[in-house]
Amino acid sequence: MPDPMSWQLSLPLFLGALAFGYLLGSIPFGLLLTRMAGLGDIRSIGSGNIGATNVLRTGNKGLAAATLILDALKGLAAVLIAKTYGLDAAIIAGLGAFVGHCFPVWLKFRGGKGISTYLGVLLALLPLGCAIFAVVWLATAFLSRYSSLAALVAVIVVPVAVFLLGHAHIAQLLTLMSAIAIFKHRANIARLVSGEESRIGDKG
Repeated sequence: MPDPMSWQLSLPLFLGALAFGYLLGSIPFGLLLTRMAGLGDIRSIGSGNIGATNVLRTGNKGLAAATLILDALKGLAAVLIAKTYGLDAAIIAGLGAFVGHCFPVWLKFRGGKGISTYLGVLLALLPLGCAIFAVVWLATAFLSRYSSLAALVAVIVVPVAVFLLGHAHIAQLLTLMSAIAIFKHRANIARLVSGEESRIGDKG
């Protein structure tokens, strides 16, 4: 985690922004939406994940799209609200939202993989970075037809690109978020290595 003493914000503000972001990010929209739709507990199907990809496995594309958008909005809102206290507070709130989504206390720290919330945080902090993410994801997905690989390549490339663009503090945040995202994709990485990962467009 970034050292609060090296940033232009007090320790109470650092902790407050982190806690605010975490609480917002920990709202499990995928679980809530599927339950309200009468589809049961999303954690009992597919990968057991609460994110949009697993919601899509219910066959309800509308709920999956809503989950993706709401998970992104958690990151976006956390950053924009905290930004009233300065850019550093916004960055820390973004980190909190991402961690909250990936490790929500309400679900015994078993949350989503974080890509939607990552994008929401990135969009609020640096729209150009979000555009770079989209280009890298689309190019990798087109060439490989692996959604997980596209996400992994994007979270590796984007922090480097943002650093080269001169946004060191944002690059610090993204590097930490990317490391967590890669950890959350460890099962996908194992399947990619073994050749068992499903491709975009595969049936069943």
